[in-house]
Amino acid sequence: MTEFSATAARLLATMRAQRPLVQNITNFVSMDVAANALLAIGASPAMVHAPEETPEFVAFTGALVVNIGTLSTPWVEAMHVAASTAHTLGKPWALDPVGVGATTFRNHVVEHLLALQPTLIRGNASEIMAVARIAGVGGAGARPKGVDSANATSEAEAAAVALAAKHGCVVAATGAVDFITDGARSLRLANGSPLMERVTAMGCALTGVCGAFLAVEADAFAATAAAIAVYGVAGELAAERCKGPGSFRVAFLDRLACVSEEDLAARLKVIA
Repeated sequence: MTEFSATAARLLATMRAQRPLVQNITNFVSMDVAANALLAIGASPAMVHAPEETPEFVAFTGALVVNIGTLSTPWVEAMHVAASTAHTLGKPWALDPVGVGATTFRNHVVEHLLALQPTLIRGNASEIMAVARIAGVGGAGARPKGVDSANATSEAEAAAVALAAKHGCVVAATGAVDFITDGARSLRLANGSPLMERVTAMGCALTGVCGAFLAVEADAFAATAAAIAVYGVAGELAAERCKGPGSFRVAFLDRLACVSEEDLAARLKVIA
């Protein structure tokens, strides 16, 4: 745990020093939260989604994040153009498959995006299991509940490993326990607060933060694990100084801005 804590702290410091530009094609609900989370942690957000400018924009970003929360045909076009450009240019990109499994349209969008080889797939347990089913590697027990998870992270672990191995990417199923895998390596983290589930778009913002770490670290497994660790520790610290979801959102942004190496060393919970 000491070694991982040091790695997470090092990558946080690197990300803050480099201040990477992260392009987010995300949903209407999460734009504000995700942009502010990226600013707070030290990155630079861009909420650019027009297909006409996306290829040019992707070329000078550090990473791309695609979130399918509020789909429409023009946005799907932008997602495909952006992900295709990122893949061609060798830029890291993260897929947040919000609500996948709920509708045929949503499933088809994810199926086509998977072909563009995301660097990271990050979702709740039900979403990861649904993506695995679409990819043909299991996940039959997924129980989507709108954008919320009806499955525990432990139920998604086998599907996450199989999905990561098939697509050569990192898969992160997040919840009360976070499970991160690249098909060979795996890590479980247990930081955070129940209040994080009571503020909209916290998961969407996490994928954006993962994008910031992917922009500065070639090892996508290490980058993703560090981002999730920092995010969870910030959530714990914020929960200690607020009374409910409203004050938590403000406190969380404050803690993201100042979470430190010492906080990670003292708080990080890696579980077997």
